[in-house]
Amino acid sequence: MNDPSQQSQANIQQQRRTDLRIPLLIQKVKLDTGKKVFFGYSKNISSSGMYIAATNPLSPGTLVNVEIPLPFAPGRTAICRCEVIWKRRYDKKSPYEPGMGLKFLDFPQELACELNEWIAQSEPH
Repeated sequence: MNDPSQQSQANIQQQRRTDLRIPLLIQKVKLDTGKKVFFGYSKNISSSGMYIAATNPLSPGTLVNVEIPLPFAPGRTAICRCEVIWKRRYDKKSPYEPGMGLKFLDFPQELACELNEWIAQSEPH
């Protein structure tokens, strides 16, 4: 793995998650890089970021505007700026699908609180 933009799996696993997250499939997440708009789907979400499955993930450091349908409020969406923190390319030997981890840069605090409450209520007890 000579590509410096792709972190090793070990480095990715070392990054600690501090916020609760829940597996979630949001089918239409709009990502806008300013040059290109595309749609992907989220596999999990927390109040600090989300994982987007993508066959051609963006490089770490890329900034994107993201429009996310809110799972706890049908019909509502959140729009926020995100940074690609890591990416995983397709590897036929890997059990993991390709995609990228996004960090929310300006996710509204009130929505983050609502999302955390929804995640806490949705977690198996």
